[in-house]
Amino acid sequence: MLVKLYENGNDEAFDVLLERYQKSIYGFILTLVCDVTAAEDIFQETFYKAIVCLRSHRYTETGRFQSWLIRIANNLIVDRHRRHEPIVDSATNQDHDRLFNRGDLVEGSIEDSYHNEQTMKDVQKMIALLPEPQQEVVRLRIYDKKSFKEIADLTNCSINTALGRMRYATINLRRMAARNKLDLTFVNYD
Repeated sequence: MLVKLYENGNDEAFDVLLERYQKSIYGFILTLVCDVTAAEDIFQETFYKAIVCLRSHRYTETGRFQSWLIRIANNLIVDRHRRHEPIVDSATNQDHDRLFNRGDLVEGSIEDSYHNEQTMKDVQKMIALLPEPQQEVVRLRIYDKKSFKEIADLTNCSINTALGRMRYATINLRRMAARNKLDLTFVNYD
């Protein structure tokens, strides 16, 4: 019923769907990719694809809505893997990180601290170049750790709009970093 309402233009119906399935879909994605940034990207893309499909009336009810979302997310993960984008191998890399990147064994150098500081300044400069609505969503999501539902409420827009703004902000930030040949990796001491 919520899907039909959304297909017919009721944005609040999608807000309910998102709130209902957000945790399980994100958890599914994070379990497979074991990388928060990649999981957030795939999560956003999953719901973006769902929005496009629903609005164009291409969704055919063949089972549970959650299963359909999981299938979209899984396809995106497979596509990302095929493009050779890095997805963390959960067992190998986590064990490697635990053994070799322990903060109690290695203290960060002054150069590492400077690198992280400079990277953060670069990110903040790029965020400042985004359109204001995208800046607001990025700050609320990344710095204030707000959910997309909370962001939608705070910015007086629908969850779809908040998701779209975050997606475009991510795309724009990646383009800026590539264009300026910026290395935006942080040195982790933990």
